[in-house]
This record gives sequence, structure tokens and C-alpha cells, in this order.
Amino acid sequence: MVCRIHFTVEDLARTRVAESPSPLLELGAAVRTLQQRNHPVRFGAWRRRALAGLRPTDRMVIDLVPAGGWAPTFLTSSGAGSPKELLEQARATPRSHIRKDLAHVAEWQPLPSWAHHLADDPDLLRQLYDSLDHVCAVLLSPHWTHITDEAAADRGIRMRQALTGGMGRLMASLHPRRIRWNPPVLEVAMLSGLDGDVHLEGRGLLLVPSVFGAETPTIDLDAEPQPVLRYPAGHDRSSGATPLFALSAQPAPPGARSPLTSLLGETRAAVLHTIAEHPGCSTKELAAFTGIAPSSASEHATTLRTAGLVDTVRHRNTALHNATALGVALLESPAGLGS
Repeated sequence: MVCRIHFTVEDLARTRVAESPSPLLELGAAVRTLQQRNHPVRFGAWRRRALAGLRPTDRMVIDLVPAGGWAPTFLTSSGAGSPKELLEQARATPRSHIRKDLAHVAEWQPLPSWAHHLADDPDLLRQLYDSLDHVCAVLLSPHWTHITDEAAADRGIRMRQALTGGMGRLMASLHPRRIRWNPPVLEVAMLSGLDGDVHLEGRGLLLVPSVFGAETPTIDLDAEPQPVLRYPAGHDRSSGATPLFALSAQPAPPGARSPLTSLLGETRAAVLHTIAEHPGCSTKELAAFTGIAPSSASEHATTLRTAGLVDTVRHRNTALHNATALGVALLESPAGLGS
């Protein structure tokens, strides 16, 4: 499904990159990522710790924010502020808004049976908000500084793109696999099933970078004062500025080499890490992601494949690389966390 966002000159003039990530929007992305199995190196250790820290009652939040599909906006709003401020705002949501929000979600997918009584049951609603607070404390709050740092780095990338290549370059690089700039239309491939045309009518678009939203851009058309597009932070591979989100890793001392780097060499370790982070990448993409020549990328991938750390399949004339279970285990081990 593709959502086509139409821009006028006024819309382009008012389109901007958010100064900071949106806590509830990011929390929604984190809840979805928790339920998935993608990006095992980046999120694997975080998932294990998060699942160990959650309570049975936190299932309420997970049931309302599934891995795919729709989620109620009062739990995943795109408002700005601190996590604490946004959680308090969620608690103040009018019941009429909750009722309307849930009815909209029910048009697209089944709701948990208890959710049908949510707006009319104060005790049930309090349980949901208490669960939301705890889920945020486990999944998001410990890493909020890291998340804001990555968002700030991504914002710097976007500003440079706009200065050197205009808004066209910025739009085209947000997430090439799912977001395509076909002037004057931004085409966004949506996993939620949203399909159709959106006219911004001079309001422009707020672009919000997301660390946990690694693969799935989302759109909040009802956000004020302008619609919001959440996109994955750090998807400007050509600049070489690709923030990695290995939450389990501890910073290495200056100049120190991780055991994995000592074992494989710096470039080969980076190649293995990149393949794990970009399953199914081609040799050309691997070279671009790591900043090395295609011939070197091919050579390193071959060595890793011989060692059983990488598996390569061919699609027509293109070699596609994936990390094996052994390769992922090596990256997630204490030896690999500092790479």
C-alpha cells in the first residue's frame, strides 16, 4: 500500500525536521520492534532485557500496539516533550477521543475484547496507563539520551542535505526502500495498509527521525499544527554517518580494539556487522554501506562465507548476503559487542 503525499511550494517551504524525537511515537515503534525479530545485532540484547523486565499486565499495551497494523493514536501520539510529559498527556485524553480512536482501529483489525470497554471503565483505563508507564520505563527511558543523540545527528545530516542538494535530496534519502520522492509527490509504502492521496494544503510536513522505527515509516495525518512523517534515523548511507543502536554495548576505551575486531580485522568485522544489519544486501550495497570498493566487499564476504558467518544467495546476476546464526551469535557475544 502506498500513501501519496502531495506538496505545493508552500508545503515545501513549511516542511521541517523535528528538533527532537517524539516520545510516544518512539515508544510505539519500540513496542513494535520488541515483537519482531529483525535487526538482531542492533536490537537483540535490548529485546532480551526488555522482555525480562516487563510484567504480565504490560501485555495490555502490546495487544493495542501490534507488530504490524494500526495502533490507537492516544497511545502513540506524535507530540513533543519529555517522556514524562507525554505520558501525563496520554492520561488526560478525553474518553470520547479514546472511544473514537478505538473505533477507527477496529475498522482495520480486531481489538482485544477488553478494549471495547476501555473508555467506560476507569479502573481498566488506569491499568492501561500504569502499564504504559512501566513499558516506557523498561523499553525507552533508560535509552532516551542515546535516542535524542542519534536524532540530533540525523537532523544534522538532513540539514546538510537541504543546504547542498535542496529539499529534493533530503526527501529522496529518508528511506529509499519505502519512501520515494517523485516530485511533487512523496510516496510512502505503508505496512499499516494506508493507501491514497494526501494534500497538505500549505501546512507542510514535520519529519521526525526514529531510532526504533528501523524499517517502518508511519504517518500521523491528524497531528497539529502539521502532519507528521516518522522515518528511520541514519538512513543517509552515502554520507557515511550511520548511527548504530547496539544498546547492549559498553563504550570501549579510546583507541581500544574489541576482541571481534582483533579476530577478524576492523574492515571484515564492519562487513559482518553491516550484513547482519542489512539482511539481503547486495555486494554493491555492502560496499556503499561500509565505504569500501565493491571488489573488497566481495572478497570479505567470501571469506566470511567460508568461515560460516555469512550465507550468500544469487538472484539473477546479484549476490545477496545474510548473516548466519553463527555470525549473529558472534556479533551478540561479549567479544562482538564492542565492534
